Amino acid sequence: MRELDERLGFSDLITQHLTDSRKNTQLPLADLLRQSIYSRMAGHEDGNDAERLAQDPTFRLIGSEKIWERGAALTSRLQSFETEPLTQEKNLVRLASINRALIAKAESPDSSRNVVPTMDSTEIPVYGRQEQSAHNGHFGSVCDHPLSCSSSTEKETV
Repeated sequence: MRELDERLGFSDLITQHLTDSRKNTQLPLADLLRQSIYSRMAGHEDGNDAERLAQDPTFRLIGSEKIWERGAALTSRLQSFETEPLTQEKNLVRLASINRALIAKAESPDSSRNVVPTMDSTEIPVYGRQEQSAHNGHFGSVCDHPLSCSSSTEKETV
């Protein structure tokens, strides 16, 4: 996701559209917004896991070099970001602008790269009565059978 975010210029859009009225700006606005979005994409429904994720080596790579060095935002910082500067009326309107701009960039016909999504499935054998598992005739086993989507880019040839 970070690679896609960089290709679409998400950081520049955040800087162009959002206003940061915080007094304590140790963590850049773009890093806080990324942490909020990426943690939800990773399956965390709120900021309660921020303490643990703040020190996670992989999760730290989502942000700027400041995050690499000191760790991501802790729960209290992330929650105050989500309830104060992010919810100001002007920022709510500008978040919609960022969303439109991202969609426009992703759909741009003059993009020099094509994003090619690839869908695949994985067999994860389970034992006992695991939730969401079922017998799969193709694999001949009881398993979880999640779908995954990945993307690659191709240089457009004209």
